[in-house]
Amino acid sequence: MRPSGGLAVAFLLSCTPVTTRPDFRPDPRALVVILDARPERVTAALDSLVPAESLEVAHASVRDGYVETAWYNTQAHRTRHHEREITNLAATVKIRFWADPWVPGQSRLTVEPVYRPRYDPSRPERDLEVIASKEHEGYKIAQRLVDKLKQKFGVPKAAQEEGRPTPPPSPSPTPP
Repeated sequence: MRPSGGLAVAFLLSCTPVTTRPDFRPDPRALVVILDARPERVTAALDSLVPAESLEVAHASVRDGYVETAWYNTQAHRTRHHEREITNLAATVKIRFWADPWVPGQSRLTVEPVYRPRYDPSRPERDLEVIASKEHEGYKIAQRLVDKLKQKFGVPKAAQEEGRPTPPPSPSPTPP
């Protein structure tokens, strides 16, 4: 075997496709923010900010840039670990965070606050989840976490300007 072939085999064996992220993508209606920090720093910060909001981290991976809370009843202010403990579906939320590399030194954070309007053990949990509305207490918790991350890391100037309306194009000069 050639030396380069052995290196290729060793490289392939050292790679692992294992991730702690779920096998689905965030809801397209989820909150998205660009932060002036690498995904690892954002994920590590979430690991301490989430408990400060009285939420419990169910899954977290700094390497994968992913944090997920346990189900949380926003009215009773209690974490729920099992479906049988959830008594008020509409008030119980789970928040997921995906921190992805954007440009060097920045992250694109997607924050997904979800609840389940009904319980159906015959269907996967994800199929029953609905993104929380802006009026929902779970969305407000997610927004507070985003605001704290913005304060901690800052938002790039280009990302701040994205929210502003685009000026109309200047009229093209007409030939005389």
